Amino acid sequence: MIKLDVLALGAHPDDVEMSCAGTLLAARAAGKTIGVVDFTRGELGTRGSVEIRAAEAAAASQILGLSVRENLGLPDGFFRNDREHQLPLIAALRRYQPDVVLCNAVADRHPDHGKGAQLAIDACFLSGLRMIETLDEHGQPQAPWRPRKVYHYIQDQWLTPAFVVEITPYWPGKWDAIHAFGSQFFNPNADPGAPATYLSGQQFERFMEARAREFGHIIGVEFGEGFTAARPVGVREVTELV
Repeated sequence: MIKLDVLALGAHPDDVEMSCAGTLLAARAAGKTIGVVDFTRGELGTRGSVEIRAAEAAAASQILGLSVRENLGLPDGFFRNDREHQLPLIAALRRYQPDVVLCNAVADRHPDHGKGAQLAIDACFLSGLRMIETLDEHGQPQAPWRPRKVYHYIQDQWLTPAFVVEITPYWPGKWDAIHAFGSQFFNPNADPGAPATYLSGQQFERFMEARAREFGHIIGVEFGEGFTAARPVGVREVTELV
C-alpha cells in the first residue's frame, strides 16, 4: 500500500490535469506523496478512445510524478452516488489513506462533475465508518479511514474560491500535463477529420490559461488554482499567507 498525502479525484481522465495539476505539483515539490483516482474511462468522449485516453493519462502521470493512478471504471455519464458506486471509492480511500482529497467542482457544465463531487463527499465520510466492510487486493478487510480535508477544485463554471493556491512555478508542468491529452485539447497535429468539441479549439485553450491567470491575479501572483470548501479554511500563522 502507498499512503498518500494528497489524493485528487476526477470524474474523467483529464479533470485533474485541467483543474488542480499545479497544486499537485506544488505538493510534490514540498515532499508530499500525490496520486489520482479517475472515476470513469471517459468512454463517452467524442474524440479519442478508452485506450488512447488511458495512454494519455499514463503520460500525464509521469509529468506530474504521481505515486499512483487508478481508474475505477465507473460508467461515464451514468455513475450514481449510491452504494454500488461508493464502495469502490471507499476501498480506494482506505487503500491510499490520503490526508487531503481534491475532487470535482460542486456544480459545473458537465453533470458528471457535480455528481462526482457529491460521490466524493459521501464516500470520504463513509470510508471512516468501521461497519462498512471493504476488502483489499488480497481479500483482507480494510481498516476505516477518513481524510482530514476535502476540497473541490473549480472547473468550467465560475465559482467563488474559498482559497487559491499559487502555481506560478508549476504552470509549465501543468500545461504539459494538460497537453498530454492530445486527443481532447487543442492539438495542431490532430486528425483534421476529427469532430470539433467544446474542449478541442484554441478558444478553450486560451480560456484555461485566462482562468489560471485570473485566480493568480486575485491573490497577486501570475498563476493560481481555485478551490471551494464546505467549511472555513484555517491557517496556523497569519504572516504565511500569500
